[in-house]
Amino acid sequence: MPNLIDSTASVAEEAHAQIRHDIIFGHLKPGEKLRLDQMRSRYGVSVSTLRETLNRLAAEGFVLAEGQRGFEVAPVSAENLHDIATLRTLLECHALALSFAAGGIDWEAGLVAAHHKLHQMELRMMAGDHSVKEEWKRYDWEFHRALIAACGSRELVAVHSSVFDKYLRYQMRVLTFRGETAAREHRELLAAAMDRDAARAQEILRAHIDGGVRHCLASGVLAA
Repeated sequence: MPNLIDSTASVAEEAHAQIRHDIIFGHLKPGEKLRLDQMRSRYGVSVSTLRETLNRLAAEGFVLAEGQRGFEVAPVSAENLHDIATLRTLLECHALALSFAAGGIDWEAGLVAAHHKLHQMELRMMAGDHSVKEEWKRYDWEFHRALIAACGSRELVAVHSSVFDKYLRYQMRVLTFRGETAAREHRELLAAAMDRDAARAQEILRAHIDGGVRHCLASGVLAA
């Protein structure tokens, strides 16, 4: 029986991760109806597991539960983007200051490695290779996660991760890549981290996130 329980939990976790991924990366569109019969075939899980998974995603803010009418992917809006960006800025600025104060040589090594992977994807994106957009954003996530990895609070890291994923959904909605500007800001963040200059890093981070919001809004996709 324990093995059966573990197996069921594993299937549910896998379904949750895959549906969440598909929402973040735009494979499931904002406002799209999530029909259980179609999703059962697509994700290979039971209707009961899907209901549990979609209710969990609703609690996380990625899905809307509509009672008897079922589920749909949460919509996007300029107002919501501003709210998410503000929350991300507050969380990440606080966490990186703690991380800079506590991080040691292993933290530095992890941060340098994370930036190297991100920079390789940035170079490919700047060369016009958008086939790596999901890898680019994964390494972007890893770099920003590495910045705060030594903050000493698992709860803070977990909350930041959830907010970052919601911000990422907007970026993927319009393929928000600001080219050399974003790459330069990442290099400057790495340099500030190596110097343990939290005030400078916070200044760069605010500009980095604000620039991403402006770039996203300028696309006109959210207004449409």
